[in-house]
Amino acid sequence: MTAPELTAPKKPMNRRTVGNAEKWGWIFQRASGVILIVLIFTHLFINLMTGDGVNQIDFAFVAGKWASPLWQWWDFTMLVLAMVHGTNGMRMIVNDYARRPFVRQTLQWALNISMVVIIVLGTLVIFTFDPCPTGTDTELLNVELCRELGRL
Repeated sequence: MTAPELTAPKKPMNRRTVGNAEKWGWIFQRASGVILIVLIFTHLFINLMTGDGVNQIDFAFVAGKWASPLWQWWDFTMLVLAMVHGTNGMRMIVNDYARRPFVRQTLQWALNISMVVIIVLGTLVIFTFDPCPTGTDTELLNVELCRELGRL
């Protein structure tokens, strides 16, 4: 009886799998997950547990928070990290289940494009937010903030 013949291992699906890219993607998932837990639970604690809880969240509350660069950058960091984390996770799923190279590449392009679009739109909302839009009922606004900014 002769020993079975071993076949050569399959080539990597694409060039991104060469050079430990999958390993670093896996490590990023774990590290970003831990950071996201801290960011999200702090965000939830500040928004829901302090002050009047959920009853305080309205346009004026968001305007007051986003008047501070700290909260703008906090929310921006959450946005970018969550989108990259989610896209990386979906990329791993696509690599596991999409067998045809064209389908895999199409899905990965769609993921990356949607991630970029959402990050760009979210960034525009966070950093160009107008806390005192003209023609708005003053009951909805943070009047103190608008007076401080000289807009009311």
